[in-house]
Amino acid sequence: AQQPPDSCQTLCRCLEAAKTVKCVDGNLTAVPSDLPPYVRTLFITGSRLARLPAGAFPAQRLPHLSALNLSHNHLRAVEAGSLATLPALRQLDLSGNPLVSLSPLAFGEGGSPLEELALRGALRDQGVLLSLATMLQSGTLRNLSRLELADNGLLLLPAGMFTALPSLRQLDLSNNSLVGLRNVSFQGLGQLQSLDLSGNSLSVLRNGTLSQFRSLPALRRIALGHNTWVCDCAIEDLVAWLKESDQVEGKEALTCAYPEKMLGKALLKIDGSDLDCSVPVDLPSQLQTSYVFLGIVLALIGAIFLLVLYLNRKGIKKWMHNIRDACRDHMEGYHYRYEINADPRLTNLSSNSDV
Repeated sequence: AQQPPDSCQTLCRCLEAAKTVKCVDGNLTAVPSDLPPYVRTLFITGSRLARLPAGAFPAQRLPHLSALNLSHNHLRAVEAGSLATLPALRQLDLSGNPLVSLSPLAFGEGGSPLEELALRGALRDQGVLLSLATMLQSGTLRNLSRLELADNGLLLLPAGMFTALPSLRQLDLSNNSLVGLRNVSFQGLGQLQSLDLSGNSLSVLRNGTLSQFRSLPALRRIALGHNTWVCDCAIEDLVAWLKESDQVEGKEALTCAYPEKMLGKALLKIDGSDLDCSVPVDLPSQLQTSYVFLGIVLALIGAIFLLVLYLNRKGIKKWMHNIRDACRDHMEGYHYRYEINADPRLTNLSSNSDV
């Protein structure tokens, strides 16, 4: 009897010698159910794969699958348990997918052997970013050594996002829109070797962040190019760190983006005389300065008032005596009228005299 056509051969290219399967058919809407068990590397790209449900990869059917590339599909949802049945999975690429749902339980409730995760251009939805942070913080991906989050338009990162990644060696945050790292903790990333922050909107790195960089023993490559460095007083700590550190790759090329008079000036060539410190760095220090100034003004006014009183003490004393005498005469008049009104004889006498 004629054997039914092998769907792996009709929908994908199966290369047994290389233990690789490539499915690049644009009409593919689901993971093929009969992938060969020998596959170690699987490509499903450029398809119309909208969701990855639980059971997308049959349990125990792909015991050797270690590299899974699902990039540039139309993938919108990665559901709970969808990647839990791949015991050998080490590399996963979800780049270029318009994800709107990423379950923190996509790898199941136990730990995953995953070592490399690429999400380039797949985290445009804020909810997906928060779900990813929950997944990372849960400890499910404690074996992760490389995390790629580039090209996602990220403004801020969830606090504590990287605290449960003790094996992480490479972190790529390039080509986003990060404006600051104040809430980002790199503590616990003792294995981190490479950190790419190039192509963001960073204006300054504060002392707290710099001290974290200093404390990471393995961190030897930090990329900071193509950021919008603001060269005012707040950048002094960054400049000092750049001059002493050997962690920053291509630090000679880092230049100021603002203010205009500093545009293009190399950060390594900045000294204190170049910085305009006339404008307070932040609002709290500005308010503190205003309160101090107000206190000084009030103290001066008080001192001048006391000096005027002292210089005119004789005149003030005479003025107070005059007021006292006037008040005494006035009170004596009231007292005299009260006595007349109180004595009937004096009242009659006063009436007769008027007549």
